[in-house]
Amino acid sequence: MLARFIRYYKPHLRLFFLDIAAAILGSLLLIVVPFLTRRLIQVYLPENNVPAITTILAIMFVLILVSVSLMYIRVRWGHVLGVRIEFDMRADFFAHIQKLSFSYFDNVKTGHLVSRISNDLNLIAEIAHHAPEDLVISVCMIAGAFVAMFAFSAKLATIAIIPLVAMVLWGVFYGGMMRRGFRRVRKRIADINSSVENSVQGIREVKAFANEQEEIEKFDCVNVSFKTAKEDMYGIMAIFFSGMSFLTETYYFVVVGAGVILINMGQITTADLIAFILYIHLILRPIQRLVNFTEQFQQGSACFERFIEVMDIMPDIVDSKDAISLEKIDGKVEISELSFKYSSGSEFVLKNINMNIAAHKTVAIVGQSGAGKSTIVSLIPRFYEPTFGSIKIDGVDIMNLKQKFLRENIGIVQQNVFLFDSTVRENIIYGKLDATQDQLIDAAKKANIYDFIMSLPDGFDTLVGERGVKLSGGEKQRISIARVFLKDPPIFIFDEATSSLDTESESLIQNSLDLLSRGRTTIIIAHRLSTVRNADYLYVLREGEIVEQGKHSELLEIKGYYHSLYNMNVF
Repeated sequence: MLARFIRYYKPHLRLFFLDIAAAILGSLLLIVVPFLTRRLIQVYLPENNVPAITTILAIMFVLILVSVSLMYIRVRWGHVLGVRIEFDMRADFFAHIQKLSFSYFDNVKTGHLVSRISNDLNLIAEIAHHAPEDLVISVCMIAGAFVAMFAFSAKLATIAIIPLVAMVLWGVFYGGMMRRGFRRVRKRIADINSSVENSVQGIREVKAFANEQEEIEKFDCVNVSFKTAKEDMYGIMAIFFSGMSFLTETYYFVVVGAGVILINMGQITTADLIAFILYIHLILRPIQRLVNFTEQFQQGSACFERFIEVMDIMPDIVDSKDAISLEKIDGKVEISELSFKYSSGSEFVLKNINMNIAAHKTVAIVGQSGAGKSTIVSLIPRFYEPTFGSIKIDGVDIMNLKQKFLRENIGIVQQNVFLFDSTVRENIIYGKLDATQDQLIDAAKKANIYDFIMSLPDGFDTLVGERGVKLSGGEKQRISIARVFLKDPPIFIFDEATSSLDTESESLIQNSLDLLSRGRTTIIIAHRLSTVRNADYLYVLREGEIVEQGKHSELLEIKGYYHSLYNMNVF
């Protein structure tokens, strides 16, 4: 884990070495001050050597000024180093989750990801800055101080080591406990983020069912869990810091007591003891730094573990080494002996599916809710991979096509339309990021949404709200259809969720669909009879299997399962 953390320093080695150099030089300069003080008291003051005293005081003042300047460099550019490492880690994290398959997002809470990419990485940035700097400063100051102290009095220096060893052992003993405690706290924070996000996104359902109290009680559960984890953590911290405070306060007691005895024995001078006290003061500063660093380090370690936990998850769907892109896609789709289940222990949701969809034809897939219609169209762009069987486009197995190429050539309008929290313009041009204004307008007109957009206060620059909350279902769906018009793919998949729309919206969407289907292969999950009648061919699903197929009129004539669905208008 440490090696993976260090890797993030490599692009910023200049800043790293500047920070470390400032830390080392600043520490060494401070170590000189007690040495000069001892010299001043022991030699020049008894001699009443005014020029030497003035020189020593001037040197000490200059050292202080240089030390302050080095601190400015360390604080500013050290934090910049941490920010840049945080930037790199956040970029890597976001890029990685973009690669993960749908199966991962089916099982993870969004709030947990948000917690990792924001709160966790912020703490990791602090560690990236402070960890090497604090260690270098502490080592330099403690080592330098003891070198000088042993030069003055080996006996008193040896006695001064004893409390230091006790502090180290105390920190090591409680370090692991603090780390585990902080890990529990980070998990509880993620649970709170997830709970809040879930409740806010579903606030309309909450209020519609008057379940505000239920949501409050759910939040109370995760909030109490977080409170308990944090209280336990502070209990461990209280013991840790109390013990460390005791050892720190007794440090002076031990050194002063031993020093007085040695002075009485004639083995050291008063000036030596004063220098020792100053050095102990210098030693306690890095020790306090290490104490604070221990808390930060344990938090940062827990956060970095959560970071690499996600980074180590490999996508289920990856391109093969020999994956190719075709020059052009005509649009013929062949599905052979296809079976699928979402996980190894679950039931098959699709069983032995065979479809032959000619290029430039419109095919409708019908069946009751849960029959497997949406699963089929999720397999074609490789959002999931078949458990058994194959899917071919123009005779090439999609497993041998690059994912980017495959998805660039498939346009999808999903049942639950998602709009980004931005403008109408940005939501439409998501289908073609370099689209011109004329192309944007043309797509909007073809999707029968242009007149509505022009009626908005800011036209194409009108904000749609989170998930398009400011728009109706039909308006959102027509915007998503405009996206596909811009994309202009040879294969179009449409989950026709028009059952909840008014007649006017349905008519506008149907007109757009008819126009969009021309000259391209179209696969529709049908919910309305009008779509079924216009399709060139139909596949009827029941419990994950194709039970009937043919043209609309042919299926009605045999008076089978499709006929009963048609009469009930249940698709």
